[in-house]
Amino acid sequence: MGLMDKVKAQATVLAQKTQETARDSKVKFDQAQAKRRGEVMLRNLGAAVYAQRTGRATPATQAEIDKLVADIKAHEAEHGINLAPEAADQPQASPPPADVPRSEDVPRSEDVPRSEDGPPEETTTMV
Repeated sequence: MGLMDKVKAQATVLAQKTQETARDSKVKFDQAQAKRRGEVMLRNLGAAVYAQRTGRATPATQAEIDKLVADIKAHEAEHGINLAPEAADQPQASPPPADVPRSEDVPRSEDVPRSEDGPPEETTTMV
């Protein structure tokens, strides 16, 4: 195989990989858009139910709730996503990494050495 044939083969492979990457990126983008749209519908549904439960509903609120529920069901089926509530008992924030100083490890102003006649002395810490 000549040099030009190898270059053409590599260019073809690169073009195919580029197309696959673009296709995968579009799929992920479309999934993210679908999830965002679903979250907006869920938020609107929650707001309508909240209005209903707190006595702020309008005569059209129940119809709005019914339409949103139907739209959410259709959206889930169309995009193959699940918009069911997530477990509330899952931790919201993870603890800081071990190499991050905790608040009790950071010197307080009263712990900083002071000179007799002025503000705290400057100290440098090597990390």
